Amino acid sequence: MLSSILNISGLLDVIRFVVVLSVLVLVHELGHFLAARKNGIWVEEFGIGFPPRVWGKKVGETLYSVNLIPLGGFVRLHGEQTEEGVTKPERAFINKSKKVRFFVLVAGVLMNFLLAVLCFSVYYSFVGVPRKTGEVLISAIIPGSPADQAGLKPSEVIVSAGGIKINSVTQFSEIVQLRKGTEMAIEVQPDGGGNLKTVNITPRVDVPQNEGPLGVLISDTELYFPVWWQRPFLGIYYGIGDALYWGGQIVSGLYLMVRNLFMGTAPKDIAGVVGIYAMTTEVAKLGVLELVNFVGIISVNLAIVNFLPIPALDGGRFIFIIIERVFGKKVVPKVEAAIHGAGMIALLSLFALITFVEVRRLVSAGGSLQGFLENTLK
Repeated sequence: MLSSILNISGLLDVIRFVVVLSVLVLVHELGHFLAARKNGIWVEEFGIGFPPRVWGKKVGETLYSVNLIPLGGFVRLHGEQTEEGVTKPERAFINKSKKVRFFVLVAGVLMNFLLAVLCFSVYYSFVGVPRKTGEVLISAIIPGSPADQAGLKPSEVIVSAGGIKINSVTQFSEIVQLRKGTEMAIEVQPDGGGNLKTVNITPRVDVPQNEGPLGVLISDTELYFPVWWQRPFLGIYYGIGDALYWGGQIVSGLYLMVRNLFMGTAPKDIAGVVGIYAMTTEVAKLGVLELVNFVGIISVNLAIVNFLPIPALDGGRFIFIIIERVFGKKVVPKVEAAIHGAGMIALLSLFALITFVEVRRLVSAGGSLQGFLENTLK
């Protein structure tokens, strides 16, 4: 990896990664900044990157700074955690109402969701918007799989399975799951018409990782281009749908990760800075639009992770607002600050551990980002 960074291509990959990460974090912090300004909270500093400071200029009452470590940014609010050093009590975050503090906290999450919707909207506006076709098309066959051995081919349409007419991926998948280990007849037809063909196939009971019982990739959607003025609106519509979809996927993944931890199974596919760098670099090879789509997915991820009920994160701070609402009084500010400090130490320790594990995987892959990703996703 180090040798690849030293060449021009590798340097561009690093710059691209820094830009992507900075945009994601700065958009999040911009949400906090705008919400705080809207509600009369003094924003002491809006920083690009992390200290030490390289340059700063005070505009009005806010210091705008550029810092040495180019990974995101931060917002420093007056009276953010304790009343120590507060010179303008009426402008301090800690003295604002529960409603205002919640709005400031959630604004960062909302901005990341809006960024995701924007990214997905741009993507669909240029590559086309999806629509259901009413038929299930085979897009790829995994070599050596039951589908391959039965003679199924890409670009064939699945007409029926087990004597049942097929019109959606969900329907076909449910039928296959019910027929695991049992031979079934599948009727297919070339895309665009032609003679029907029937094959007998037995879905696997023991399914290899990242493969289905049949070893076939299928789709019941296609991309189409509506008239030009409709594309942005349809892009936004499908962009919102994608943001919600990926939000659900990420929440589900986090639930499974926590459940597996309690069952004594360590998660293997958590991505840290090295993993995200590798994915960003590989996705960028597919083109600008695929990178924009990927940024949307990561933005949703950042929004959800940031609102987890963990001290030091926005979600952890929200828990203290709930406690205040339930018991009618604030947790002692110094106690809350200490808890958030401990949470930050724990998060940084976890970050360091994940980075260490990822570096080991990268070294074992011979410095190959593609090999690293393959090992991570096994």
